[in-house]
Amino acid sequence: MTERNKNTTGWIYSELYMWHDTGQHNLLHPPSLTIQPGEHAENPETKRRFSNLVEVSALADELVRIKPRPAVKKELLRFHTAPYLQFLDDLCQAGGGLAGAKTPAGPASLDIAALAAGGVVAAVDAVAAGEVDNAYVLCRPPGHHAEKDQAIGFCLLANGVLAVEHARAAHGFRKLAVIDWDVHHGNGTETAFYSDPDVLTISLHQDNLFPRGRGLVCDAGAGEAVGFNLNIPLPPGSGGGAYRAAFDRVVVPALDQFAPEMIFVASGFDASAYDPLGHMMLSSDDFRHMTEQLMEAAARHSGGRIVMHHEGGYSAAYVPYCGLAVLETLSGKSSGIADPFLAAVSEYGGQSLQPHQGEAIAAAAGILGQATGNLQRQ
Repeated sequence: MTERNKNTTGWIYSELYMWHDTGQHNLLHPPSLTIQPGEHAENPETKRRFSNLVEVSALADELVRIKPRPAVKKELLRFHTAPYLQFLDDLCQAGGGLAGAKTPAGPASLDIAALAAGGVVAAVDAVAAGEVDNAYVLCRPPGHHAEKDQAIGFCLLANGVLAVEHARAAHGFRKLAVIDWDVHHGNGTETAFYSDPDVLTISLHQDNLFPRGRGLVCDAGAGEAVGFNLNIPLPPGSGGGAYRAAFDRVVVPALDQFAPEMIFVASGFDASAYDPLGHMMLSSDDFRHMTEQLMEAAARHSGGRIVMHHEGGYSAAYVPYCGLAVLETLSGKSSGIADPFLAAVSEYGGQSLQPHQGEAIAAAAGILGQATGNLQRQ
């Protein structure tokens, strides 16, 4: 096994995550006389296959296994409202149903969601204590869309927001950054920290995909936090060239100006070329490159501290290879497994940065330029 810049990487996963029941749907829609029953897009297969690929790879014995524990009510109330938590509890106690638009929950879903949130909290504890250098949480259900009082976009609890709040409350970190590369906008994270100059939030997403009307480049924060919320809405069809340019021109400069003490990553793989819910063209190598860039920034500013929590990604065939590339990069170790899709994706037309994509990135860079003084003063 080859090693490069060896790190100790925490790996948080539980089979119970796979027991969150999203019921019968046809991708997004419940069965009807005109829609044949099938699987909900957010079903266990993509995450389970990611875990399975790790288990059969050379990484299996190299990662530090961290057992998740349920987040307690006090931790959940750092963001969510008591009435909302009671609503979820009542819904699950009644056997489940729709917790929000296209966001089903089963009888055990609140307990499993609390375990997902607790898994990210456990990762924060391990990284903060120096037990591991960085960590990846393969959790389910996802969380970056959840608002304080609303389930949305398959998300019940805001895993990443709760992790940031835990880092502050339990470990005294002040300056924290959240990078969201899920193909959908991280609206829940944006809402939580929109007026908070101690948290830098950056979302790279397909322009106006979901939620509609969120993630505009002009949505840059409020009050003292103007410029601390950066949106990079990329045109459909963006590939590795666009994402790499966005990192070079916006993400990395913003991190260098802000100098966070810990970096969080909402790690969705639905910007991959094979995803059914997005229209982007990323390969596993693109996710590897973005991880490398974040690790270099973390080495400069936050002692290497990175916590990644899994979000979307709905190609059961390709998510595992994208995830494996990220884990290889975090740990500095090779899995011994090659991505069989990589050559085909890399040769797609339009992978290089296109002029209209450059214009979108320039708009985000303009917002960063206006905020430079504020970011550096914090």
